[in-house]
Amino acid sequence: MSKLTVAILCGGVSPEHEVSMNSARNIYKAIDKAKYDVVVIGVSRSGQWLHLPEDEFMQLTSIESGNFGFPLVLMPGAENPIQYLPSSHGPQSAIRNSQSAIHIDVVFPIIHGPFGEDGTLQGMLALLGLPFVGPNTLGASVGMDKDFTKRLLRDAGILVAPWVTLRQHETPDYEAIAEQLGYPVFVKPANMGSSVGVSKAEDLEGLKTAIATAFKFDTKVLVEQGLKGREIETAVLGNREDLQVSGVGEIVMDKGFYDYESKYISPDSAKVVIPAENVSTRDVENIRETALRAFQVLGLEGLSRMDVFLLPDGRVFVNEPNTLPGFTNISMYPKLWMEAGVSYPNLIDRLLTLALQRHERDGALQRTRF
Repeated sequence: MSKLTVAILCGGVSPEHEVSMNSARNIYKAIDKAKYDVVVIGVSRSGQWLHLPEDEFMQLTSIESGNFGFPLVLMPGAENPIQYLPSSHGPQSAIRNSQSAIHIDVVFPIIHGPFGEDGTLQGMLALLGLPFVGPNTLGASVGMDKDFTKRLLRDAGILVAPWVTLRQHETPDYEAIAEQLGYPVFVKPANMGSSVGVSKAEDLEGLKTAIATAFKFDTKVLVEQGLKGREIETAVLGNREDLQVSGVGEIVMDKGFYDYESKYISPDSAKVVIPAENVSTRDVENIRETALRAFQVLGLEGLSRMDVFLLPDGRVFVNEPNTLPGFTNISMYPKLWMEAGVSYPNLIDRLLTLALQRHERDGALQRTRF
């Protein structure tokens, strides 16, 4: 049986560019090369799509346009919709062996943040007619926007931390926010991941600074009431038809909170405990059930890491989903499944299979009136 060709799509224009590159390298190393041929497509910081040869890709921490790789163009409706930029000169001509397009059977997008997991990329891949790992356009959009996520979960009866939504064109009433939510509060860009732009505010001046910082990354910002509970994470895997939920893990901090620096720059400041210790069977099942319900309410498919807070009284509050979680060597999502007996290569294989199954399911829908 011939091997399927997987395109790992990485990089992107968001502040999580380097995290994406790290995730992509881990996926590339772990994927079963006996079953899949792999091509790497990098999106530069300026948004250019490039085919990255393996020797270049494995050395890169970021992608800058024009320095390496072979430029690509997207051709919706074509049999092979990702094609090389036509060129009568340049080094790519010889390396490509006169090929005009890359044949792709399924895409593993691992671009984090805006223009990667907010529905824009998912919509583009759908227009190109390519199967892809992760949620569809709607699921990605609502799962990325923390404000919409909270509204949907709240309306479904799932607990979320009280919050206030701010927009860039409005003047915040800082005193009213503090009176409504108290201190501490967490201030977050509505559409960002990896804790980029997230701050903890303990007083009025800290609140003003935190809001200004968050508005650097988004035009909509959330101020959330700080909850006194344990930060627990679990992983969901599957499409609508067959969902699985892993066990639970915990992020234990020496001090502060789990921000970008503690995740990727100084990871020794945070301890990942899998399985989470001293969590009752009843609480574990409550967390897993809540994660499953949230996954379904948000219309997610493929995968999600669900972050929750477990309060001392046993209540479970959903913090947020991560619809394209990291696949770095410290990332919780693959670690949770490894603890459940699913190896890294098998997890990747399962995700690719789910992408193909969903594409086949959706492709069977009637597209004409008669």
